Amino acid sequence: MQHRWKLIIEYCGTPYSGWQRQEEGVRSVQGVVEDAIHAFCQQRLTIHVAGRTDAGVHARGQVAHFDLDYGDRALTGYDLTKALNAHLKTEAVSVISAEAVDAEFHARFGAVNKLYVYRIVNRNAKPALEDGKVLHIRRDLDIGAMQLAANRLLGNHDFTTFRASECQAKSPVKTLDRLDIEAVAYDDEGGREIRIYAEGRSFLHHQVRNMVGTLALVGEGKWTPDDVAAALAACDRTKGGPTAPPDGLYLMRVDYKAEL
Repeated sequence: MQHRWKLIIEYCGTPYSGWQRQEEGVRSVQGVVEDAIHAFCQQRLTIHVAGRTDAGVHARGQVAHFDLDYGDRALTGYDLTKALNAHLKTEAVSVISAEAVDAEFHARFGAVNKLYVYRIVNRNAKPALEDGKVLHIRRDLDIGAMQLAANRLLGNHDFTTFRASECQAKSPVKTLDRLDIEAVAYDDEGGREIRIYAEGRSFLHHQVRNMVGTLALVGEGKWTPDDVAAALAACDRTKGGPTAPPDGLYLMRVDYKAEL
C-alpha cells in the first residue's frame, strides 16, 4: 500500500549545486536524498520540496514529501528517519524527522509561510570556523538604520527590484510579512552576528539575498532608508543593491495550515 511521507531535512548547502536534481555527475541535495531512499527500498522515487534552495544555501527545516509503497511491512517515522540517515552519513544532509501524512499533503503547494534567516558576522577577523556558512562584513553596521530600511519593504509590493533575472515566478508581486534585524554577540572580543529574518508565504528567486545586499549598503552608510524605498518603487533590478552570497542564507521553517 502506498503512503505519503513528510520529511524535515537539514543540510549544509556548500558541497551541492542546490536543492534541485541536476544532470548526472552534478551533486544536489535532492539527488543524494533520493539516492538514500533508493538504497533503503530499491525504488527510484521523486521527492517534492517546499522551496528549491540555490547552490550554497543551507536549511535547518526544509520540508519534502514522497510516496512510498512498502507493501505490508510495518514502517514507522523513526525507522524511516534512521534508515535514510544511515545512507546519508557521508553527506552534509540529515533527515530530522519523517511522518506519514494524508495523501492531500503537498510540501510545496500546501506551504502557507516560510522563514529564512541570513547570518552576517560583523567583525574585523574572518570567521575561521564558519567559512561558507556566514557572510563576513568588516565595517561596523548600523543596525538601527538597517531596520528602518527593512520596514520600507514590508507588505505587499512589486519586488522586481529584488528579483533575479532568471526568476520564473509568474508575478513579481509578493507579501513580505516580516523583515527583522537583530545583533547578538558572536565572540568575546566585540564581534557581532547580525541576523536578518525574512518571513512570508513565498519569495522570488534571490529576493532575500538581494534585500540583504541592499540592507548591507544601508548598514555601511552608503544608502539611506529613503534610497531603499526609492529602489523598491523603481521596479528595476539595476536600481537595487548587490546580491548577497548564498553562504549566510538558511531556510529555517516552513508552515502549513493546521487541519481542523
